[in-house]
Amino acid sequence: MYMKKLQKNVKKVVIDNLFKGSGVYYDALPNEFDCLIVDEAHRLNEKSGLFKNKGINQTMEIIRASRFSVFFIDEYQKIAMHDVGSKEQIRHYAELMDAEITEMTLASQFRCNGSDGYLAWLDDVLEIRETANADGFDFEYDIRLYDDPNELRDEIFSKNQINNKARMLAGYCWDWKTDGKNNPGVHDIQLEQYQFFMSWNLSNTTTWAIDPDSIEQVGCIHTSQGLEFDYVGVIIGEDMRYENNRIITDPFKRAKTDKSLSGFKTLYKKDKDEALRMADQIIRNTYRTLMTRGTKGCYIYCVDPYLKAYLQRRLVLQGVVVGLG
Repeated sequence: MYMKKLQKNVKKVVIDNLFKGSGVYYDALPNEFDCLIVDEAHRLNEKSGLFKNKGINQTMEIIRASRFSVFFIDEYQKIAMHDVGSKEQIRHYAELMDAEITEMTLASQFRCNGSDGYLAWLDDVLEIRETANADGFDFEYDIRLYDDPNELRDEIFSKNQINNKARMLAGYCWDWKTDGKNNPGVHDIQLEQYQFFMSWNLSNTTTWAIDPDSIEQVGCIHTSQGLEFDYVGVIIGEDMRYENNRIITDPFKRAKTDKSLSGFKTLYKKDKDEALRMADQIIRNTYRTLMTRGTKGCYIYCVDPYLKAYLQRRLVLQGVVVGLG
């Protein structure tokens, strides 16, 4: 999306060279670049290449390849088993290479109408961490719960007519059908009870976030992480539910085509507790990320009615009118 917007008066090759994946620096010379800026640094992998067999460590290789490295990192946005980027790892490799370290905290951000309170409230609600915002957040943010996913979709479609900045998102609980990757007539996401049918975003475009026809498709975590919209409609699938007064995550309800839990079943056989711990963190972080893509509002449908009731109780404390649809 960024490349398409920047390319108006510049040759494509120039823009292409400004944006590279994190896995291309394993054979770079020391200090080959003056500066490398790493966005979403929590998504860095250990090794590079299609088969994860090249290089040693992406964090180390980026620091080695540049005179000056900038890492933007949010460890609560790790959403895959192979995400290893961390502040601890950055410090470790910087110290090994005698690099001067400056750590700064982003005091505020434009995300979610500029409210750190909503982010802290959401962390508390999703039981990612306890925060001082357990009872709510002090600013205007349009958050709603829906009983019917069709009504949620209708509202997102309506918001999108304003400026093409509203999108449907969902947890990766429905397989991405091979015959539907370029066919909008194949509906991957099906909620039979409500006669609700939609497709995952098509693979024949790299600009889903700004394509006008994208409103007809649902974005997953891999499509939407790092993007911003005015409004998002989020479908929470069966991988998160509410039982015995707490949120439960279930990695076995994730789609088989979801690569974010790649390696989970192998680890589960060796170390069940560690596999479940990692999967739990990934699922919670996934919904945290999806529910913070909207700068003005987030509309939610839960497959699990008990999770919806829990969110409703938490929103009542905030003074939000809920139960719409």
